[in-house]
Order: sequence, then C-alpha cells, then structure tokens
Amino acid sequence: MKLLVTGGCGYIGSVVTHQLVEAGHDVTVIDDLSTGHADNLPEAVTFHQLSVHQAADVLTPDAGFDGVLHFAAKIAAGESVVRPELYWDTNVRGSLALLDAVRAAGTPRLIFSSTGSLYGDSDDKLTEASPTRPANPYAASKLATDMMITGECAAHGLAAASLRYFNAAGAVGKLGERHDPETHLIPIALQVAAGQREKLSLYGDDYPTPDGTCVRDYIHVADLASAHLLAMEAVEPYQHKIFNLGNGNGYSNRQVIEVVGEVTERPLPVEVAPRRDGDAVVVVASSDQAREELGWVPAKPSLHEIVADAWEFQRTCQTS
Repeated sequence: MKLLVTGGCGYIGSVVTHQLVEAGHDVTVIDDLSTGHADNLPEAVTFHQLSVHQAADVLTPDAGFDGVLHFAAKIAAGESVVRPELYWDTNVRGSLALLDAVRAAGTPRLIFSSTGSLYGDSDDKLTEASPTRPANPYAASKLATDMMITGECAAHGLAAASLRYFNAAGAVGKLGERHDPETHLIPIALQVAAGQREKLSLYGDDYPTPDGTCVRDYIHVADLASAHLLAMEAVEPYQHKIFNLGNGNGYSNRQVIEVVGEVTERPLPVEVAPRRDGDAVVVVASSDQAREELGWVPAKPSLHEIVADAWEFQRTCQTS
C-alpha cells in the first residue's frame, strides 16, 4: 500500500515507519521536526518537512494514498497543564486539518495514535468500554480526536482505528526515546545511570498504592508498532475501532527504578519531589480486544527486556 505517516520522525512513528518499509509498503512521511529527528527515517521513504496542519499539501486527491497513520502530536501531559493551547492547536486543530485532507483525497484508511491516559484512574484493568476521564489537556485532546474520527467514519465511510497506548518504552536499534526535555521515567532513570543526570526526581510517594508511587503498564515500542500494521489490514469502512495496547501488568515507579538498577548495575540517586498535576494513580490495560480481533501478541512483554533494550540504545546511541 501507499501510506502517509504523520510524525514519522518521532519515537513511535519512526519504529512504525521502519516496520512498514520492511513489510514492502510505499511510505511518505511528513514531520515538522519540532520534536522528531530526520535521521530516524529509513532511506526508502519520501520525506516532507511540514506541519500536520499542512497535510493537504501532500495528501492530495491525485496522490493515490491507501491510508494514513497519524502520530503527529504534542505528548507531554505535564506541559499540557500549563500550556494547553499548544495541545488544542496541534492535537485537535492539526488532526481536524488532517481529517479534512483525508476526506478531500478520498483516502480510505486511518490509524490514529491515541493514549490510554484518557481513561484516568482505575483499580481494574482498563478495557475499551471503560469510562473516559482525561485528567489533563493532553489526554483530552486525544479523546477529542477520537470523537472526531468516530463522526468521520459514520458520516463519510472512513475505515479507522485508534490505538490507545499504555506507556511505550524500550528501543529498536538506533530508534529510542530522544525527547527534549525528557519527561518519561525509564529514559530519565537511564540518563541518571549513565551519569547524564545527577539524580532522579520521584514525583510523589504518598499515592494509595502498595509502595506509594504511581503504577503504569509498559509496552515495548516494537510490539506497539506491530499493532499498527495489523490494524491497517483489519479496518473496515464506516467503522471506528478502538484498541488498547499494553502488557496488562502494572509496575510502580519504584519497581521500574529497581529494574533499571538491576539492568544497568549502577546506583540511581532518587529524590522524592511533590506530585505533578495531571498524573493518574494507576493505569493498566486490558488488551484482550487487540489480541482477539487483530491477532496481536506482544513479543517482548518483560519489563526487564524493555529496559535492557532502552539501556543498549542509551549506551550506544546517546552521547553525554
């Protein structure tokens, strides 16, 4: 298929792009490089440095695209609390511009990079039927886009799927997390282990969990990426499918820090800091629907393996 990937220079988008090329698809990427890296791309792709708001410049009626995979977004929950306007502009207004281009071009398929954080807290594993309670503008912007896609499918026959991620982590060779600033726990902990940071700030240790720290479900980025290829083949006109993607296992922040210490065999100085606004307490996925309908099975479910792959990337691809 001929496919357009928005945000294909980013962490998850680049891993998906490589898998698409390896599967024999003809791939075009648009990315404004505000957070992505052009050197993440395989040589076989066509690249345009554009904002998602300008997708119509590439996604034209005569371009012949068979589908779009949409990753372009602002992703920092904490930042979204203090600068929500950035998230409404990129994640909502940009996604609407993309949907307008998809409709005008007659492109039949769309896969959307959504988030499990839009569900909020839950003592039970979160299913696709769980209530949505976004705790910050980032999560709210993703839910708004999901709702726009549902309407687009019903009204105009688009075949679409939203993949709701639960804490992507790990690395695939040279493709790892390179956010600036970095806000995710595993790469920050690895930077401390590598001597690039003096200490790790643990945001809150008084939550109602066994060790007082937040609990999350971590999924290897390669496993996350493989679900996109399966979803692209499975979507049907007039239907918007929702799939949660996670391991179904919850790990507290302290447990993650312990595993990072085991993998790196290095000390990790930790400083307890105040809670961050917008952080959910427990977020763990049920991915039964993706397993049953897509035949998706994570190949690297172990947190130890996820951290080990990220550590290999940190040691070999990142400089101090």
